Amino acid sequence: MSKGPSPRDRLAIAALRGLNRVSRASGRGAGTVIGGRAGLALSPNLLASLARDRTTILVSGTNGKTTTTALVAAGWGGDVVTNDTGSNMPAGHVAALASSRSPRAALEVDEAWLGAVLAQARPRVVVLLNLSRDQLDRASEVRQMAERWRSVLAGGDEHVVVANANDPLVVYAASDAKNVRWCDVPTPWQADARSCPRCTLALEHGEGTWRCSCGFAKPTAITTFLDDGLVIAGARHEMKLVLPGAFNEANAAMAVTALVEVGVNAADALARIGEVEAVAGRFTLRRWNERTVRLLLAKNPAGFDALLSSVEPDNSDVWIAINARDADGHDPSWLYDVPFEKLRGHLVWCLGERRLDLATRLDYAGVEFRVVDDLNELPHEQRAVELIANYTAFSQWLARSVPC
Repeated sequence: MSKGPSPRDRLAIAALRGLNRVSRASGRGAGTVIGGRAGLALSPNLLASLARDRTTILVSGTNGKTTTTALVAAGWGGDVVTNDTGSNMPAGHVAALASSRSPRAALEVDEAWLGAVLAQARPRVVVLLNLSRDQLDRASEVRQMAERWRSVLAGGDEHVVVANANDPLVVYAASDAKNVRWCDVPTPWQADARSCPRCTLALEHGEGTWRCSCGFAKPTAITTFLDDGLVIAGARHEMKLVLPGAFNEANAAMAVTALVEVGVNAADALARIGEVEAVAGRFTLRRWNERTVRLLLAKNPAGFDALLSSVEPDNSDVWIAINARDADGHDPSWLYDVPFEKLRGHLVWCLGERRLDLATRLDYAGVEFRVVDDLNELPHEQRAVELIANYTAFSQWLARSVPC
């Protein structure tokens, strides 16, 4: 039987909760970061203390962390503590864990913090979704991140790694882990893994597979797709999602694979996941000035590629909002890696503080566009408009709109 929190931990938890209550009451934030930072300052090992005796699943990757973590929590069923505000560094983790006594935790983790959180939270399962280029002004080069993951995951028989077999960088990062469950899931974006992370020679990509002449190759997966079914360890299950897109099918498949590792019945988990309609405002229909918009979040080339692939191939309008604040990354040159050519045939309305950068990129892509300096210029649409936005632009539209 483990001991309870130390006096120092109890003081840190009290300070954390108090500061977060004040933050929420004053309207200065969601009350997750400031209290968490204070708690960790008072007790640097607070995360380890709060995670002790819990069954924890960590989710990390460049894209899909928030959604997959929400699907893990939903599929688990019942009371599951999670950092659903998106605060995915230790301050957010301790704030979430201090808010609940639930013995089960699903936590999304920023890629750069995976090693530190892994060491303290001591999870039962670690889910690795993908690795791709992210905010250029502060994120590590993607191969450096793969090396960092590889070093912290090597060995480690106390946890299971659920990893994407279609992402060569994830496979490289997890290849020295002791217990890996490979998942063959839809992963259309592979522009950041053209060369072998082991020897640097060009990878050979074929129908549903990839390999290098050095012997590095796609591993055999236990989770695969067959028609509309999901196969986990030889057992086939029906999967029907409300959430759109192949990328969410991939998120759901990896979430269920992780849940099976903690004893959850796959069919039960899939039934609960199939009822999820939205995650943190994403994929929701909203009303703004008598217009209906579907809010979609994308923050980097891989995320945009996934969403652009889900846009209906008709001539409907698409709204895209781009900012370049702290949360977005100040360098918007990543727009030139987004395959906006997929939007040819659509009229794109350019919104946000970096709308001119977006318009220039669309011009190069041969996509018809309109630059919107005044939101009243936006057209009235008879059907829901797809509105794709990066972090702070998404938050702005979430605040200025209301649920349908």
